[in-house]
This record gives sequence, structure tokens and C-alpha cells, in this order.
Amino acid sequence: MTSPLVAAADVDAAALLLDVRWTLAGPDPDGYRAEHLPGAVFCDLDAVLAGPPGNGGRHPLPEPGRLAADLARLGVHVDRPVVAYDGGNGAPAARAWWCLRWLGHADVRVLDGGLPAWRAAGRPVSSGWVDPEPVRDPGLPAPGFPHLPVLDADGAARTAREGVLLDARTPERYRGEAEPVDPVAGRIPGAVNAPDPTAAARLVGSRRPVGAYCGSGVTAAATVLALEAAGVPAALYVGSWSEWIRDPSRPVARG
Repeated sequence: MTSPLVAAADVDAAALLLDVRWTLAGPDPDGYRAEHLPGAVFCDLDAVLAGPPGNGGRHPLPEPGRLAADLARLGVHVDRPVVAYDGGNGAPAARAWWCLRWLGHADVRVLDGGLPAWRAAGRPVSSGWVDPEPVRDPGLPAPGFPHLPVLDADGAARTAREGVLLDARTPERYRGEAEPVDPVAGRIPGAVNAPDPTAAARLVGSRRPVGAYCGSGVTAAATVLALEAAGVPAALYVGSWSEWIRDPSRPVARG
């Protein structure tokens, strides 16, 4: 199995580099302008890797054709390797990895440790803005789409009952003691807290099926990525908590 992670020293010189820096406050183009991997193009998570907020949550999946078109404008092609990175958190780049794999791009990896790891390895950085070189047809979605499993609310509830559903948020948010983003605090009943993606495989053990969620499907993408690296297939509940609470009939656990 090829790891979905790549070290700074092993980044393919022919790869398209996607800078996906993002925080809870939104995309970070200013950080990109100040410093980025040479040749990297900026990928706006909110505009490219998510659809409009609404009943599907704060970061629902974009329509596949629209996502493919937006990626084509960034220069993504199914035959060219892609390396995504962020400011070191790992979740925004993982969301890019997940979206491209969902469409069927087989050669997508995440820079392990992001920009800080690149700097620590003594690799060069650039500043300013790199204009993408669009492609006419990215070859996506690839035949057989979708290529990664997705959970809806019912599927998340079923996974919590029959396998293991990992909640990637902080313990305080999982327990419902604090909720700085969404209007309702708590968790999906039966979910297991897994704020550390690298520990997720140990929490899963031999239980199947496996799914992951967070507030809006960004942080949980890092959990799915870590599980993939450990050889554990997992589905992403993209709508996550921000979708779950849209329906007041859905149960909420606390404590």
C-alpha cells in the first residue's frame, strides 16, 4: 500500500502542489502570499472543496462536476501527481486529499507536517502569488465514481451502532461542555472521541464498519487520512455535527 503521506524530501518534482492553508476563520491567502512551496498554487477550501453552507452543514460536499471544474482551473489532472499541504494542522490538506480521491484521482498525497516540516527540512520557499495553469479536462470524476465511501446522517447513526464512529473534535466539544462554532452542543450517540488522528487506529481495533465526523467534515478528513495510512478503510460523514443538528429529531448525547 502506498502511503497517503509524503515527507518533504520525497515530494515528486513533477507534482502539482496545492497550498490549502485554512483556519476556523477561513482560508488564508495572505499566509500563502507571504510564504509557500515554490510553484504551489493556492486552493481555497471554502470555495473549491465545499459547497454552499446550508442543510448539508457548514462544509458540504460540492457537486462533483463543479469540484472537477474548479480543480481543473487549478491545474489538476488525473494523470499528474498532486501533493497537498497546509500550515501544519493537517486537516485542510487532508480535505483536499479526500476530495480528489473521492473523484477518483489515484495519485494524491499530503505533505507530512505541512509547511513547518518543509522549512525544517531546509527546503526553499517562495512568496507572492502563483497563477495556476488550467487544464481543459481533468479526467475527473473518474469512472466508478465515487471512489471513497461517504456517510449521511442515517449512515453515521448506523455506524455508531454497528461499528465505530469517531468524533474528531476536542473532548470538550464531544462532551457538550463547550461549542464555539455550532448552535447545539453534544455528540452523535454512540460516537467515540478521537481528537488525535494518529491514535484513531488503536481506538478502532478490529471493529468494522468505521466512520469519522467532526464539526463540518474538515478535521475528520485528517482522521480518515490517518486511518488510510494505517490500512484501515473509513467513511467520512462530510456533513458532520453541523448537519446532524439541522434536524431537531436527531438525538444528541452529552457528558
